[in-house]
Amino acid sequence: MTEHLAIDGGTLAYEVTGSGPLIVLAHGMGDSRAAYRAVAPQLAAAGYRVAAVDLRGCGESDADWPQWSRTAIAGDLTALIRHLGGGPAVLVGHSISGGAATIAAAREPGLISAVVELAPFTRKQSVRLADLRVRRFRRGMARLLGAGAFGSRSLWRSYLDLAYPGVRPADWDERIARIDALLREPGRMKALRGMGRTTPADAGAHLAGVRCPVLVVMGTQDPDWADPHAEGAAIVDALPPGLGHLEMIEGAGHYPHDQFPDRVVALVLAFLRADAARA
Repeated sequence: MTEHLAIDGGTLAYEVTGSGPLIVLAHGMGDSRAAYRAVAPQLAAAGYRVAAVDLRGCGESDADWPQWSRTAIAGDLTALIRHLGGGPAVLVGHSISGGAATIAAAREPGLISAVVELAPFTRKQSVRLADLRVRRFRRGMARLLGAGAFGSRSLWRSYLDLAYPGVRPADWDERIARIDALLREPGRMKALRGMGRTTPADAGAHLAGVRCPVLVVMGTQDPDWADPHAEGAAIVDALPPGLGHLEMIEGAGHYPHDQFPDRVVALVLAFLRADAARA
């Protein structure tokens, strides 16, 4: 059931499943909480209270917001955690929300017990000439930049074709149709373009300030990086020693939680069990 939280700037939509320790699931740009439709039930069955949220501008949340930065999204996520009892919560963020989760954890350590970053944009990005020799990366960047520059739904769908290499969800056609329908709504493409223009530098500046354990999950075929492993390792290296852990999912693109939900859930649960054992 969809619930709503009014905060400064607009209203967020979210839904809660299960009972137990709180896990908040935040999706990437141009998407909705439906990205976690195969993950949330499994986490709830494992004994967690799972809140899946539509980011500002996305899904059933209000479309028009004054800012699209990771810092702004981090504020939304911590506001939701407070609304749901104050945590401490596990914060799962994909892509732009991975960077937002980093900021939230550094700024509000009392609210967040652990972070999971799925294919996250958490560091300032730079492109080397050698990166452009990687066809997967070159094609992905061209389609991403085109979708942002022209507000093109067709280029966004073309990007998603690359971002889901090989394995796709059983409801792929319905998923793509739903994404396209949302982006047709007033303000939704503006939100995608606004998020696409932001820089992850604000998240990178907070990596050294994180105090909770962090799991980074990358797909080996993610078109958003020429070398996804190197990007994930760089995030872990920028965290305080011993806090970060990197896992690679063979064959996954930019949406490992949607391509391989069982694998992602298994990694998250193992990570949380290991954290509980350390505590």
